[in-house]
Amino acid sequence: MPKAKGKSRRQKYSYNLNRKRLYRSARRRAAPRIACSHIRHAWDPTKSVAQNLAEMGLADDPNKAVPVPKKNLLGMEVESDGRKQGKKIVRKPYVVNEMEYEASLPEKKSNTLSRDLIDYVRYMIQNHGENYKASTGYEKNYYQDTPKQIKRKINVYKNFYPEEYKDFIASLKQEKMDVQ
Repeated sequence: MPKAKGKSRRQKYSYNLNRKRLYRSARRRAAPRIACSHIRHAWDPTKSVAQNLAEMGLADDPNKAVPVPKKNLLGMEVESDGRKQGKKIVRKPYVVNEMEYEASLPEKKSNTLSRDLIDYVRYMIQNHGENYKASTGYEKNYYQDTPKQIKRKINVYKNFYPEEYKDFIASLKQEKMDVQ
């Protein structure tokens, strides 16, 4: 298939086009992406980022919010003049309060084990107990785990579900007592 006529020619650079201005206008139009819902609801699109954050009691520049003491040539800290910048009025203190409350909540434990892994580990414990070598040559060992890998999976199960593991072991002991 033949090429299109204009495609093989080199593109010419346009010296008259002001790319800097195009880039700036595109940046101005884009609204800031705000992840925190508290900030998003209190945000005023008519004000600048610095003004919005100052109203909420947040810092736009962490270096200015918590100044680092300057050191002289000998490595000793130099004291400041004692001059402080004018205090900014916080008009929306509820944003910081809500964020602090949310941060103080305990974190949920979201990591869990798959149902297949739990069933696999329970099966191995039920049939072989602590004998990991015997469990390697068994038909349920689909992935051909080594004794160390099986031991590691059982330990992970113990760490994730300690109460469930204790109950499971107690039920196994109860079954053995009933059989005898």
